Amino acid sequence: MGKTTGFMEYSRELPERRPVEERVNDWVEIYRAFPEEKQQQQAARCMDCGVPFCHTGCPVNNIIPDWNDLVYRGRWKEAIRRLHATNNFPEFTGRICPAPCEAACVLGINAPAVTIKQIEKNIIEHAYEEGWVHPEPPAFSTGKTVAIVGSGPAGLAAAQQLRRAGHAVTVFEKADRIGGLMRYGIPNFKLEKTILDRRLEQMQAEGVEFVTGAHVGQNVPIADLQRDFDAILLAGGAEQPRDLSVPGRELKGIHFAMEFLPQQNRRCEGDTIPESEAILATGKRVVIIGGGDTGADCLGTTHRQKALSVEQFEIMPMPPATRSPLTPWPLWPMQLRVEGAHEEGGKRSWSLATTKFTGDEHGNVKQLHGVQVGPPPKFEPQPGSEFVMDADLVLLAMGFLGPVRNGLIEKLGVVLDPRGNVATNADYMTSVEGVFAAGDLRRGQSLVVWAISEGRKAAAAIDQYLTAFPNVVAASAGASSKMNSRG
Repeated sequence: MGKTTGFMEYSRELPERRPVEERVNDWVEIYRAFPEEKQQQQAARCMDCGVPFCHTGCPVNNIIPDWNDLVYRGRWKEAIRRLHATNNFPEFTGRICPAPCEAACVLGINAPAVTIKQIEKNIIEHAYEEGWVHPEPPAFSTGKTVAIVGSGPAGLAAAQQLRRAGHAVTVFEKADRIGGLMRYGIPNFKLEKTILDRRLEQMQAEGVEFVTGAHVGQNVPIADLQRDFDAILLAGGAEQPRDLSVPGRELKGIHFAMEFLPQQNRRCEGDTIPESEAILATGKRVVIIGGGDTGADCLGTTHRQKALSVEQFEIMPMPPATRSPLTPWPLWPMQLRVEGAHEEGGKRSWSLATTKFTGDEHGNVKQLHGVQVGPPPKFEPQPGSEFVMDADLVLLAMGFLGPVRNGLIEKLGVVLDPRGNVATNADYMTSVEGVFAAGDLRRGQSLVVWAISEGRKAAAAIDQYLTAFPNVVAASAGASSKMNSRG
């Protein structure tokens, strides 16, 4: 695919990031524009590899070599049709997905992989500029209704698929705006919310109904949904954060990442956070515990809030600079990753564990006490390695333990799997008839691309479940076909 000799003629190239001193003073995307000529050159690097392992690396099974070839040849309109056939929201994955497809790229065996993620973003942005992304409402109605609980990528993907199949779809979101983690978790410098809003406008024009401030299981009884809808999809995500049970955890100034990040997103939306509730890094010595994507999001946010200093550490040992032999191609590689936030400052450390926090007479955290630890799985403290770190604000970004169980899940009585996620059968149905589950709530903390994949698969299962009723068999056969072939 692409140019036969392209991978030998062109080097991997990505858009430049804006200068650090510029981007830490705003909340907009950090990348500069990328000329179309360079976009086509990068697409030309896609080789005729015979077996495109990028397909298996991608959870939504994007037909990557096809749209790389179309971009190389300047056939952008065909490229977006091919991309939308498997991915409802390439503008999200093209920005915030870590690109497991690139880790599986055949060229990546002995050379830098094709810039698949960037090409994906270029295709969808080109399509928006040309006006090729427009509402695609169904031509008919099946008369069936679906309630979707949660408006993250899994819920939104399912909603669009089901609506285009002719079903009436209502999305219930407990927050005041639609988008789930993409709205109130991902910082604007990674995903500006206008990108989300333009897709939501398309979905509304297609007939998807959105209800905000609707906390199902709290102010919206689950019994009402079971009475009023033919099927229900649970897509509430994995919101239970991993806590740190050490002395001093109760001190003021120690917060979960998902208490901190949503506040800044709200400020960017124009909301006012009461001073008594505000969590700000401005002028403070900040410690971020956790070295993953959420930790990096906290890091970039503290830079923009003008923290006095920032230290980020991880209990795991420092990964190698290049792919570890323990994760050979085409597996997702264990290796050191440097995000834009890491370029912007702060100190990054590994193999450290927290033993306790101490504070002042007013109950505010002032110091973190820790120790260097050995390798997993034991993480044994190393004698003589104890340390004390000044801290006015501590952000816990240590991952999530699955969905919040009390409330909706508890009241529904659905069976959980051994990890505490909502268990389903092969058709995404839970132990409760007519109630389905998808996304992080079903599989645990994962990637946006996995959430989209889960939403699409759950939508197909729900469509099949609904079309089993005699009164919609004739109409829904075509709908099912359309749903599985269109983005």
